[in-house]
Amino acid sequence: MNIYVGNLPFGTKEEDLRQAFEPFGAVSSVNVVKDRYSGESRGFAFIEMPSDDEGRAAMQGLDGKEFQGRTLKVNEAKPRTDRPDRGGRPRGRGDR
Repeated sequence: MNIYVGNLPFGTKEEDLRQAFEPFGAVSSVNVVKDRYSGESRGFAFIEMPSDDEGRAAMQGLDGKEFQGRTLKVNEAKPRTDRPDRGGRPRGRGDR
């Protein structure tokens, strides 16, 4: 199960999240999403847990809980293809 974790403090490390999720079960991977230019955290992450039951337990146990001074938003990650187009200008070098 792929889990979205939002409202993270910008200083959160992957190991911090691993330690928060491991009491609920095995954690396959942790990916704190970073800005491609600055390398700073963007305030959210994705956690992969091999067991759906353990993933649901983690979501239920951590959603709305305080973590490093912030209230976490934890839910099942949606596939990228399900996200609506944000509109705006096309991306790429050709639009300059």
